[in-house]
Amino acid sequence: MLGVLVCIAAGAAMSVQGVMNMRLGESIGTAEANAFVQASAAALAAAVLIFHRDGSFSALGETNWFYTLGGTLGLVITLTVMLGMRALTPATEVSVILVSQLLTAGAIDALGLMGTERVPLTWTKAAGAALMLAGVVLFKK
Repeated sequence: MLGVLVCIAAGAAMSVQGVMNMRLGESIGTAEANAFVQASAAALAAAVLIFHRDGSFSALGETNWFYTLGGTLGLVITLTVMLGMRALTPATEVSVILVSQLLTAGAIDALGLMGTERVPLTWTKAAGAALMLAGVVLFKK
């Protein structure tokens, strides 16, 4: 149950953050807003380290370099959410993002990418994804 609650909080935070970042970008510029958002997140993440540590940066040398690109994806996510929200309404944009996340996560599961356990793509999962995509189309109309 905790996992579901945390995911609900993450989804709500992403929707609110998207609108906040878009409005900030309208005020100061998209690139400037992206830099500000990333810098403030980095500063807060560093501050959290003062109170909570459960690992060591020294382990970075033993980690697959590919996995260190998550921060780069954070920048891409922030920027593309800001640009997408300008082109679509917040609800439509989040709907498209959710379908994209579901399809990408389904591919990662089905192919067992990045060390994840392989989870077969069943007809029910494919039908669920198709229904979600149809829902976005209906929602947009």
